[in-house]
Amino acid sequence: MKKKFMMAFALLLSLGVLGACANKKTADDKSKDNKVTQTSEKKKVIATSTMLYDLVKQIGADAFEVEGMMKAGVDPHLYKPTAKDVDKLGKSDAIVVNGLHLEGQMGEVLKTLEGENKNVVVASKNIPSSDLLPWSEEGAGPNDPHIWFSVKNWKNAAKTVAEGLKKTDNSKSEIIDKNLLKYEKELDELSEYINKKVKELPENQRVLVTAHDAFNYFAKEFGFKVEAIQGISTESEASASDIKKLADYLVETKIKAVFVESSVPKKTIESLVESCKSKGHNVKIGGELYSDSLGDESTKENTYISMFKYNIDTIVEALK
Repeated sequence: MKKKFMMAFALLLSLGVLGACANKKTADDKSKDNKVTQTSEKKKVIATSTMLYDLVKQIGADAFEVEGMMKAGVDPHLYKPTAKDVDKLGKSDAIVVNGLHLEGQMGEVLKTLEGENKNVVVASKNIPSSDLLPWSEEGAGPNDPHIWFSVKNWKNAAKTVAEGLKKTDNSKSEIIDKNLLKYEKELDELSEYINKKVKELPENQRVLVTAHDAFNYFAKEFGFKVEAIQGISTESEASASDIKKLADYLVETKIKAVFVESSVPKKTIESLVESCKSKGHNVKIGGELYSDSLGDESTKENTYISMFKYNIDTIVEALK
């Protein structure tokens, strides 16, 4: 009798263990299912430039699935979307663009997507016209698209992107607002850092010479004069007369350094240096600046703030 009781007890015990294992497996499966559901709930956002990709990541953090279209070192003025890009754009929940014709080769694609009621967030949309610079000295045509070189304008763009992300997923509003406030404070600290560095240079040495005209907002906000071989868009061609004219200016003003850009070929700046040398003035290449692209993941300059700090440090040290 006792033996039968022990066998029955052992059977019940084994059934209990098996049941517990089954329950545990079911709980684990549910946990995995929840994780998949949470992942699938993230809205997908595509940002065109590397600057905008960083901006969306700063504000959206992990609440969104964010992808950058252009890789580090790519010139946004010349970038043409591939068929794969167009497919991704069509499947995304939101697209964040700079506007002001920065993405000049994407105009038709973006127009089509907007016509399909795609949520296209234009970062420059709410910047007051008084804070935008003209494309040319004559003031004709569109505005200068390089808005990120004004910290003030970038704060405005951050607010616009935040509103766009809320429209994409209103359930994430609280985290978006929290991240925006944090980022605005960091941008204020960046502006203070830049102003402090600029004061290390005498006013007559605050002249920035680059390959193309990307730094006008920087000049306006932080008290520099800028000179460039090419125009605002790299689609324009630099001529021998452009190089000669700028070389004459550098010889006359005794400017010490000029700068190459990470997303623009170096040949025009190298030609400028040689032209100055032929006129008896040795000017050095003061370093490589980030203009239309951030650095890649292997560099420290892969965020907007770290890029701007690197740029101003490089400029000031070379011009001292």
